[in-house]
Amino acid sequence: MSPQIVIGAIALVVVAWLAACAEAGLARVSSFRAEEAVKSGRRGSDRLAQIAADPTRYLNVALLVRVACEMAAAALVTYACLEEFTATWQALLVAIGVMVLVSYVAVGVSPRTIGRQHPLNTATAAAYVLLPLARIMGPIPSLLILIGNALTPGKGFRRGPFASEAELRALVDLAEQESLIEDEERRMVHSVFELGDTLVREVMVPRIDLVSIERFKTIRQALTLALRSGFSRIPVTGESEDDIVGIVYLKDLVRKTHISREAESDLVSTAMRPAVFVPDTKNAGDLLREMQKERNHVAVVIDEYGGTAGIVTIEDILEEIVGEITDEYDRELPPVEDLGDDRFRVTARLDITDLGELYGLEEYDDEDVETVGGLLAKALGRVPIAGASAEVELPDERRLKLTAEAASGRRNKIVTVLVEPAGEGKPE
Repeated sequence: MSPQIVIGAIALVVVAWLAACAEAGLARVSSFRAEEAVKSGRRGSDRLAQIAADPTRYLNVALLVRVACEMAAAALVTYACLEEFTATWQALLVAIGVMVLVSYVAVGVSPRTIGRQHPLNTATAAAYVLLPLARIMGPIPSLLILIGNALTPGKGFRRGPFASEAELRALVDLAEQESLIEDEERRMVHSVFELGDTLVREVMVPRIDLVSIERFKTIRQALTLALRSGFSRIPVTGESEDDIVGIVYLKDLVRKTHISREAESDLVSTAMRPAVFVPDTKNAGDLLREMQKERNHVAVVIDEYGGTAGIVTIEDILEEIVGEITDEYDRELPPVEDLGDDRFRVTARLDITDLGELYGLEEYDDEDVETVGGLLAKALGRVPIAGASAEVELPDERRLKLTAEAASGRRNKIVTVLVEPAGEGKPE
């Protein structure tokens, strides 16, 4: 076996190792990190900034060098094995085994680990070589990428290989682990990706939670409902709750009554705006862009049978990205607060079984509802708003008075319900 061939193969593997190391380092260095290095006066940061300004070009150069050196080393090892072994199949088998081992360990694992652990140092060192090498090679790397993309299914030519969504998510997780971004920012980025797979029905306010007003009600009644419920946009219904004919805005009601006090007796239909209807299978990301373009903040969601499934606002979609939007008055409440004299303040989500236990009942169940808030809504026959009250009957014929207390959160949902005895016997 010729020593010159062995030395040449080793030299080529070393160059391939350096190129793979440069690839891994460059992939982890963003333009932001390069700018930070320049501001800190880091040696070689000016060259690093040039590479970070056009990373695809220099990544392609490193990729080309690595592939060329690996292939050349494989050719030399094969030639050396053919000289050493009489049987061709033995020579090829040994050459393949050697190059697989070398490529995996020396080019695949080792340099990439170093490049990922020390990206700035690796990328800065690589910049000294890649900048002049890119000038010498000229358009060759880009031409090879174009040829490769021409043979790849897809539309048009690209500058180079793009990362998949999974790879981008992994990079975001890695950035959070290295304290480059906060955990909340990482979650936000992931939420942006997930928004593309989210349907409107997953973010809408369902119809059973809607506070609406009939079209034959007056503007004064609409104003009172808006102030009591805390909603600034209220659906207007026609023949039934399933028939939404428009949306009335609090600012329109105030503007109309400010111009003329006599307008309070006008029908709410005179102040409502046309409703925008969207199917419940519509993509939430697409709807957000449409709302931004059309300057519309609310849409009525229609199910597959043409009925009203609920409404969706631009804030509902934004919450999928930034998380629940609450105000400064929101606070964590205990599930039950004993006020004395068999009076309790409970959360609207408290199970009615737990409510029964407060009044000495071993079993208290309702086939229609599961929570105290649902029990109040069933007794009222509508969505409860602050101040609404109703009486319910216990299995032992005692009656309880449920009163909805102040709403909370952006959707103004009833958070707590005041429960107190309402007297003995059945209601009249």
